Amino acid sequence: MTVGFWTLLSRILGFVREILILNLIGPGPVMDAFVAAFRLPNMFRRFLAEGAFNAAFVPMFSKKLEGGENADVFASQALSFLSAVVIALTALAMIFMPAFVFITAEGFYGDERFDLTVGFGYILFPYIVFMSLSALFSGVLNASGKFAAAAAAPVLLNILAISAMILGSSFGNDVIGWLIWAIPLAGVAQLALLWRATRKIGIHLRLSLPKWNDDMKKLLVIAFPAALASGVLQINLLVGQLVASGTEKAISWLYAADRLYQLPLGVVGIAIGIVLLPSLSRHLKSGDTSASQDALSRAAEFSLALTLPCAVALFIMPIPLVRILFENGQTGPEDTKAIALAVAIYGLGLPAFVLQKVLQPIFFAREDTKTPFRFAFISMIVNTAIALIGAIYIGWLAAAFAAICASWVQVILLWIASKKFGPIAQFDRRFYQRIWKILLSSLTMGAFLYGVIKILDTALMTSGLQIIALIGVIISAIICYFGIGTLLGAFSLRELKNSFKRS
Repeated sequence: MTVGFWTLLSRILGFVREILILNLIGPGPVMDAFVAAFRLPNMFRRFLAEGAFNAAFVPMFSKKLEGGENADVFASQALSFLSAVVIALTALAMIFMPAFVFITAEGFYGDERFDLTVGFGYILFPYIVFMSLSALFSGVLNASGKFAAAAAAPVLLNILAISAMILGSSFGNDVIGWLIWAIPLAGVAQLALLWRATRKIGIHLRLSLPKWNDDMKKLLVIAFPAALASGVLQINLLVGQLVASGTEKAISWLYAADRLYQLPLGVVGIAIGIVLLPSLSRHLKSGDTSASQDALSRAAEFSLALTLPCAVALFIMPIPLVRILFENGQTGPEDTKAIALAVAIYGLGLPAFVLQKVLQPIFFAREDTKTPFRFAFISMIVNTAIALIGAIYIGWLAAAFAAICASWVQVILLWIASKKFGPIAQFDRRFYQRIWKILLSSLTMGAFLYGVIKILDTALMTSGLQIIALIGVIISAIICYFGIGTLLGAFSLRELKNSFKRS
């Protein structure tokens, strides 16, 4: 709940940020170029730090804390090692930026979007240095049971980006210029916040020349397959971007749709995954089998109880959501229809995206990063085949459709493979008893939601009333879902209240 609260705040501010981007900049060459340029540091950050490095670092650091070993020294060595890698990568990117852009957005070549993306990339790419190091500090804090600072850090990015765009618009200057310079500044602020938070809990990390020892060797051995797995995920994103780059505005449309479904994914799925990995690692170290199974089962149960109704809502009412949130200024009705189509498709994949965050820690906690890599590789093949073939028939929308198919394939493979660990890595009886009740409650809410939208159709399209009408629709759907769920026994208010208490 700590991670979820701060992530919710970050996502709400992120909505404000995206609304401003779509209103002040709007789908088109400049926004396409910004999205492609900003994706470069984010891609490598997820590939190196949040994906590979943390998948290896967090379990090792957690076990050293649990075993009373010198965790500070290990974390400092890891910090020095990661710093050297990301600084070298940034130097290469500065030299070969045009090549990076060509590889990731070939459809831009020959028009203004290519030069814009290269120019934006020079400013935005150094963001990876600050965010990669921030990911390590976040891992230290999460493994120590301190989740607030790491979860709150992304709020700074949104605050600075929003402030920059408002100032740029107020002064009549180029809004995109203010925005791209605010991002590396936000990286510095986030790193400073997390560095201070680790010192407050008594962990002092120090930079030094990277040293090769047994811990770093083990870290690299574990991280390498995770890096490949994360690399596969980024290849999936790049395939989607390459497919979309041939259609003007398509990258902007997919970006806007991605922001909408990322709200429940970030608040629930990513939050669950962040907390679950160090928790499972500690339970395995202490040999507590029942606690490990309970943590896994409740994480899956809780995340699906919140994301299944969100998936149904995104599929049933994408147009009212997109129109009310994004259609204004530089974003018109045609953009709304395109974004809404992508939102509906992403909604079908939301449970899969969340379940990945629940199932992967089963393997990472056991320092098994090879199995998730194999499954990620298979999903990459599925994604690439569907995206390239689908593009012939449905154009840029094939990128969204391929992403959800690949995610469901990966979830099924992870679930089947987890059986090899025995009952400790399987969902308990209560999960299987309740998941069908959660699904039925979500579908019932969906039917109710469809009827309410039909009744309030005029209000949802009337300026001045549409926001109030949308809030009313959402509140009534929430009441319906939790009411039906409580009657069916899918969950209870007492259990929800008890889950807020930390042992």
